[in-house]
Amino acid sequence: MILYISHSFFDYEAGNLCRLFFPYEKLKTVTDISEAKDDNFIVKAVYEENKSTVSIDKDGEYICREFENETGDDKEYSVTRAIFKCFSEFCSYIPDWGMLTGIHPVKLYIQHAEEFGKIEADRIFKEKYFVSEEKLEICRKIASVQKPSTDKLEDNDFSLYISIPFCPTRCSYCSFVSQSIEKHKKLIEPYVEALLDEIEHTAKVVKETGLRLVTAYMGGGTPTTLNAEQLKKVINKVKECFDMTYCREFTVEAGRPDTIDESKLLALKECGISRISINPQTLQDNVLVNIGRKHSAQDVIDAFKLARSLDFNNINMDLIAGLEGDTLETFIDTLDKVVALNPENVTVHSLALKRSAFLFHNEDVKSYHKNKSLAEKMIEYSFKKLLESGYMPYYLYRQSRMIGNQENTGWAKISTECEYNIYTMDETHTVIACGAGGVSKIKDPYSNRLERIFNLKYPNEYLLRFDEMKIRKEEVKILYEQFRQRLH
Repeated sequence: MILYISHSFFDYEAGNLCRLFFPYEKLKTVTDISEAKDDNFIVKAVYEENKSTVSIDKDGEYICREFENETGDDKEYSVTRAIFKCFSEFCSYIPDWGMLTGIHPVKLYIQHAEEFGKIEADRIFKEKYFVSEEKLEICRKIASVQKPSTDKLEDNDFSLYISIPFCPTRCSYCSFVSQSIEKHKKLIEPYVEALLDEIEHTAKVVKETGLRLVTAYMGGGTPTTLNAEQLKKVINKVKECFDMTYCREFTVEAGRPDTIDESKLLALKECGISRISINPQTLQDNVLVNIGRKHSAQDVIDAFKLARSLDFNNINMDLIAGLEGDTLETFIDTLDKVVALNPENVTVHSLALKRSAFLFHNEDVKSYHKNKSLAEKMIEYSFKKLLESGYMPYYLYRQSRMIGNQENTGWAKISTECEYNIYTMDETHTVIACGAGGVSKIKDPYSNRLERIFNLKYPNEYLLRFDEMKIRKEEVKILYEQFRQRLH
């Protein structure tokens, strides 16, 4: 697929729209018209002062449309709107999220509502972005649920993320940098020791910057690949080094049931962990085999019941809509069984085929993944079932190549929302990350500016170049000094 664009200012969003409608095509963007030939799939987008012109030539099918640029639109929006309309006509398909391709649609909705009011925000989403009423309603609900959590934030508040990038095995859909313990078990102990060092250094930076910890989250990977003593070491190091006075929650992703046992859960309980995740993804044994899991659906249920018996009273369970071998009926069966367990939180993901995932290279799965109507029905059922069961959506984010162009949505019973998820997914405040693969997002409390500080991705890199992690953390102080100087 070749995309010819007349001006470089709209190449990013134009490319995103190409991937939205044609997620499996290899995309090449060119600005020289001579390069846009001798291909069986060519898209041309041309911006002029009063109009935008888009043509699509694919395997002998051809359309060309002119669209008048609306007064007040910036150039990028005029062109991307024209591309979206042309693609929608060519494919006879209007995605539920319209032309929105970003990760954080709720964040965008809240920004519009604060600037223009809710009525105008609704109009913009429906008439300018072509978002369906169903998806707009999700944005409204989430914005309402999030408000009590975001209203209580102070300018110097932040959240802490601790990365444990190890898993028992790598799931077929996974694109994260987690390492299977089958091959990398020897890295775990030195990794934990280095992580403790980074946590201690980060706490010093935070104290010198004058920040206040309000939520903490240990994710991965699967944190419970660590043994009970290692878990206690990491959590206690956080509690020892950071001022926990204002920390309202501390989540640990227990994650896969094949890593959960009583000793680890007791360790988490002893450390005062307030929220855990036990993530089945599915409760269909054949689908678990398809995704490379080495546990059964009954193992999930047993792990959940064990956690309940140890008085864990805020548990999240993750599900994925669109896994290979899942049908609407089996997805409904899974969700109904999860709801019957009565967890406080349920997160429903839509399968996203990432290039680095094993599934991306499976042609049979790609064919299955193209079934938009199946994904839509799964997500539609989850929305209906969870609302009826007393859950409300409280955060949402999107990824590229999601089955049916859907979304990932976190659901919670009243007053059990994970504030960390709210703050990080909608980029409400600073999140500082420790560990391999962690990304610190430093949010200017006085503007929409957001700066990222990246840790090294892989555990072996992290260990070999560990001193760089400490140096990079010093950027937190520098950025906050800049933020505060501009304020005054």
